[in-house]
Amino acid sequence: MTTWPTGLRGPAWGADYNPEQWPEAVWADDVALMRRAGVNLVSVGVFSWALLEVAEGRYEFGWLDRVLDRLHEGGIRVDLATATASPPPWLTTAHPEVLPETAEGVRLSHGSRQSYCPSSAVYREKAVALAGALARRYREHPALAAWHVGNEYGCHVPRCYCDRCAEAFRAWLRSRHGDLDALNEAWGTAFWSQHYTAWDQVLPPRATPALGNPGQLLDFDRFSSDALLELFKAERDVLREVTPGVPVTTNFMVTWTFGALDYWRWADEVDFVANDHYTRADDPERHVELAFSADLARGLARGRPWLLMEHSTSAVNWQPRNLAKQPGELRRNSYQHLARGADGTLFFQWRQSRAGAERYHSAMVPHAGPDTAVFAEVERVGAEYARIAELVGSTVEAAPVAVVYDWESGWVLGQPAHPTVDFSHREHALALYRALWRAGVAVDFLPPGAPLAPYRAVVLPALHLVDDAGPYADYVEGGGRLLVTYLSGITDTRGHVHLGGHPGAFRDLLGVRTEEFFPLAAGQEVALDDGSSARVWTEHLRAGDAEVLASYVDGPLPGVPAVTRRDVGEGAAWYLACGLTGAGLDRLVEAVLDHAGVPRGTAGVEVVRRRGARAGAPVSWLVAVNHGGGDAELPAVGVELLSGERVPGRVVVPAGGVVVVREEV
Repeated sequence: MTTWPTGLRGPAWGADYNPEQWPEAVWADDVALMRRAGVNLVSVGVFSWALLEVAEGRYEFGWLDRVLDRLHEGGIRVDLATATASPPPWLTTAHPEVLPETAEGVRLSHGSRQSYCPSSAVYREKAVALAGALARRYREHPALAAWHVGNEYGCHVPRCYCDRCAEAFRAWLRSRHGDLDALNEAWGTAFWSQHYTAWDQVLPPRATPALGNPGQLLDFDRFSSDALLELFKAERDVLREVTPGVPVTTNFMVTWTFGALDYWRWADEVDFVANDHYTRADDPERHVELAFSADLARGLARGRPWLLMEHSTSAVNWQPRNLAKQPGELRRNSYQHLARGADGTLFFQWRQSRAGAERYHSAMVPHAGPDTAVFAEVERVGAEYARIAELVGSTVEAAPVAVVYDWESGWVLGQPAHPTVDFSHREHALALYRALWRAGVAVDFLPPGAPLAPYRAVVLPALHLVDDAGPYADYVEGGGRLLVTYLSGITDTRGHVHLGGHPGAFRDLLGVRTEEFFPLAAGQEVALDDGSSARVWTEHLRAGDAEVLASYVDGPLPGVPAVTRRDVGEGAAWYLACGLTGAGLDRLVEAVLDHAGVPRGTAGVEVVRRRGARAGAPVSWLVAVNHGGGDAELPAVGVELLSGERVPGRVVVPAGGVVVVREEV
């Protein structure tokens, strides 16, 4: 099986290319500018269904023929989209049942994008037919490097509640639970007289007079992720049948779909992982969130090279305040992704649109044209990518620390009727990652159930759904260091609370017992006796045989333990029972790292090492990105590939700059 776009030389560099938005006379200029910018891969046709199938069964491929021919003549490879991300108006007008419905029963209309129900047989039939027609048309085209199915599944319509989805949901539940007795047990339907006696009584979690059933909500989240995945697989399978040597993928949004999809399941179904990522302009540490996303994408790829399918050259168009990127930020962002395992970085999009909903979204070629600072930076990075082609195929060396990330736990913790609305699973995990990043420590992301033994330390950020903590106890007994945070182990994987006190499944391992949650009021902050502070969360904890590292000095629980550690076998387990903030969280993470013997990096300088082979011999590359305001010096011996200069023992990473050193032992 082919697992990377074919025919590429060096890292992938390019963008979404939407020539259908422009007169054909512009296309020749596009290819000339792409060659000037070093572009070698573009995604084509992502939103072009209405122009490819102009009426039911009537395809017009002539314009796309000319686009692909022109790109091939320019030496540019094509990631060809199936164009099924938005059904055309003729389809949704003739078959309104294709359109999705909200939990309130509102049918959404066409007029934007992603206006389809994943359970619609009509939509699936038409989408698969278009994918097949494209595959048969272009299977021999020399520009074809990969297939791009759909686009950003679940981004706008993560859940549909229509009657077709109700039928599909019931079939999914039969497969998962077997019979109604098992379903009633899993959902706890004895509560509020919800006991089901026939399958046709079971519905999606539509709008109800009061709070919905948590088990029903969780299973519907699981079903909805699977329903979209089955839709992807239907198109993928016809592409594989017609073009077995062309890899197939779709673009994930691992930190931007609000946890709508379980990407651990999705990652096993693509030939290579591709991700879209956009920074938040209002986040002064947005480069850290970028690293979080890139490391998570690498985890999904199981350490293999992955592709950044989209990011922005400058401002986006959908944030409250769309601030332009600072000079050099485009370059640093690109190298961050490369450092963390990507073998290419593409943008949305090639040429900034003059019409449509995203006309103010930045692009490689801005409205002002190529005589701009943005295009100059694009040209610079494109030229540099040619100098570092030898990195392609290498992988990031294994990290000493792992974070177990669980989308299903995020779904449950986002449900209503939880102790506080101020908790965000993603933000909680990101806060812990920020502390690790500031310590200069590399991180691998793992799914629940993954082997832990290779790691010196493991962090569990609110791993809520846990049937059995035995594997984590075995890890600690064998010498591992485990940091467990509040809201971990509270329920089993059905969502049923473990009785006997929190943190449920982890209670014995941690040597603690929580009597009651004590979430804090909006904006409230409590002090701890080690000088740190906490927000959002506290709990009435009994330490048992665990060592108390910090207790509250004020708030609702003065004198009650807030942070504990318990030595177990050859290892140790920490419990963070509060929403520790800032420097206090940094100190706790550093204490765990110290105990595990994990070395630190240089503050403000992102340093990642990739390993592979060159001329048949093992080799490593040090990639360093300096986010600070001053130059930094790192130990290194080898050749700095961007400048071609020899590095005798120390390399200077300029403020806001990047170095890539092929190391010598």
